Amino acid sequence: MDAAQTIRDAVTRVSLLRQIHTSDPDLAARVTAVKAFQAARFAGTYADLLQGGSYRDAARFFLDELYSDKDYAERDVQFSRIAGALQTLFPKQVVATAVSLAQLHVLTEEMDHAMAMAWPGEAMTMERSRESMYVTAWRAVGRRGQRNRQLQVVQDIGKELARLTRMPGLRLMLRMMRKPAHAAGLGSLQEFLESGFDTFAGMSRQLHGVETFLSIVNDRESALITLLFEVEPVACETKLAAILGQPHGPETASAGKIA
Repeated sequence: MDAAQTIRDAVTRVSLLRQIHTSDPDLAARVTAVKAFQAARFAGTYADLLQGGSYRDAARFFLDELYSDKDYAERDVQFSRIAGALQTLFPKQVVATAVSLAQLHVLTEEMDHAMAMAWPGEAMTMERSRESMYVTAWRAVGRRGQRNRQLQVVQDIGKELARLTRMPGLRLMLRMMRKPAHAAGLGSLQEFLESGFDTFAGMSRQLHGVETFLSIVNDRESALITLLFEVEPVACETKLAAILGQPHGPETASAGKIA
């Protein structure tokens, strides 16, 4: 399947899930709860990076663009709109990054939907901690292979963005595309590409900077997956509570809020 069709199929699948959620307010609320918990968990897991240092910008980019609870509907529409032009207008490395992002997006939305389906209803939220509900939903969904696949695609996107920074002239091309992209209604996609490029270009100037950051993400996310699948539930809940209790700077406060 070519890149354009892969992106269109992913956007179509995500759009169908959004329609399901729109038609079911209770399910939509559960999806929101799942996403908010996960964004807060990421902010806690990487609190040390988000508070400063060499990898703050990279951690912020991952939180905002890959692990966020924000609505990506606008970016999805833009991806779908230019899917056919990607292969003719952009270098193949940019196309590969766009395809990976689309694949991650649909996989994440499907897993979040499954988690929401297993998430306790409002009547039970007063009796159980959110950590307990999350662990219960996680284990009810299972799909360890897909969880590992999510992490692998995140790693792939990071490596692809790093490769983009080594392409001569690409940063200039992106800068020149800024006004036309916004005029064409592709501002959200343009901002993702520029932000990703600049973030990984900064890390690429450090010796083994990208490799070290991606290794940190891989190690911490792999440990979390193992914890949630293998460790006794109460211990999982305790660990999650500790992660959520990590101090967040002002930049991470909104991402860490659980409504």
